[in-house]
Amino acid sequence: MTWVSGNLELIRELTIQHLGLSLPPLLFGLLIALPLGWLANRTRAGRAVLVNAAGLLFTIPSLALFVLLPVVLGTQILDPVNVIVALTIYTVALLVRTVADALAAVPQVVVNAATAMGFSPVRRFLAVELPMAVPVIVAGLRVAAVSAISLVTVGSVIGFGGLGRMFTDGFQRDIPQEITAGIVLVLALALALDGLLLALGRVLTPWARLRQTAGSGA
Repeated sequence: MTWVSGNLELIRELTIQHLGLSLPPLLFGLLIALPLGWLANRTRAGRAVLVNAAGLLFTIPSLALFVLLPVVLGTQILDPVNVIVALTIYTVALLVRTVADALAAVPQVVVNAATAMGFSPVRRFLAVELPMAVPVIVAGLRVAAVSAISLVTVGSVIGFGGLGRMFTDGFQRDIPQEITAGIVLVLALALALDGLLLALGRVLTPWARLRQTAGSGA
C-alpha cells in the first residue's frame, strides 16, 4: 500500500499513542476492581449495589464521558488523562462483576479449609481465592482490553491521538488506504493484546495446564 509505505513513522507514532492511552486503564481498572469485586462477593447487599453501579457506569456513552470529564477533573479537553480516566471507569465497570463471579466460583470447601488453617480474610483472598479466580478474571480482562483498544478510537472524533486519527483523517481527505490501515492496525493490536493476556493467564495458572495434560493422557 502506497500510503502505508510513505507514512511508517506516523503509523509508529500513532500506535505508541494508542497503546499509551489503552494499556494504563487496564492496570488501573484491575487494581480498583479487585477490592470492589471482593467486597461484592462478601455480602448480597454489597453485590447488588456494586454490580448494579458498575453496570450503570458502562451505559454512559464514551464520547459524552470524554467531554464531561474535563469539567469534573478540571483538565483541558484534549488532556490524555481524560481518556485514561474514562477507560479506567469502563474497565472497572466490566471487571467488578467478573471478579465477584470468579471469587464466588471458588469451591467453598477450599475457602473453609483455608479458614480452618488460620488464614485471615485478606490473606485467604490473596493466597487462595485470587489465584483460583485468575482464569475467570483474565477472561474478563481480555474483554476489557479489546473494549479499551476500540474505545480509544472514539476519542479521535474530538482530537485525541491514537490510531483513530487515521479514520478521521482518512475520511476528511478521502484516503481509503489510510482508513483500511487504521482498521487493520486496531484489529491487530486487539488480537495481540488478547493473545498476551491469554498467555499470561496460562503462566499464572500452571495447575490448569497440568490438569489438562493429565486429562489428555488419561
